[in-house]
Amino acid sequence: MKLYTFDPETLTYKHTFTIRRALKISVLLVILIMFLGASSTPPKPTYTIESEKVLLVEELNIFNENKLIEEIDKLNFKFPHIVLAQSILETGHFDSKVFKENNNLFGMKEAKVRLNLAKGTQNGHAYYDNWEESLMDYALWYSTYAYKCKNEKQLFKLLDKQYAEANHYVEALKRIINKENLKIKFKK
Repeated sequence: MKLYTFDPETLTYKHTFTIRRALKISVLLVILIMFLGASSTPPKPTYTIESEKVLLVEELNIFNENKLIEEIDKLNFKFPHIVLAQSILETGHFDSKVFKENNNLFGMKEAKVRLNLAKGTQNGHAYYDNWEESLMDYALWYSTYAYKCKNEKQLFKLLDKQYAEANHYVEALKRIINKENLKIKFKK
């Protein structure tokens, strides 16, 4: 016995395979399943309760500066030490209310014009589910406005014009970069 399927493009029936061939394949699959099933013991089911899931998620999102440096490096910013300096300055060494309550590393406001990841506004700044989203939102800002900067001087000028709300913002960034020797924390 042969099996046919209809091809609507050519308006013809095409030979697929025989029942005999299908039976052979089925028998081989059954034997293979029996063989594999007999050779290994089934894994024990693991059960997690809701609080364990929450704890696991919270543990993954716990912030530390080394994780931030690693993520900044992965995102391949041209001047990663400036990005790190901004996060240090904007969060008061990761101690500000905006950082702790909003997971906001860069003092970002909720963007109205560009694509962003903010969940809304809280305490006058954008808030995020975790610090990684804040970093990704900054990367979106960077790719929208700072991608043309070919050197540090151009980026500092852009930050001074478009980003900074405080006087002497760029000077403060440069002090942090030098004092904490941020350039050596990145591969580049």
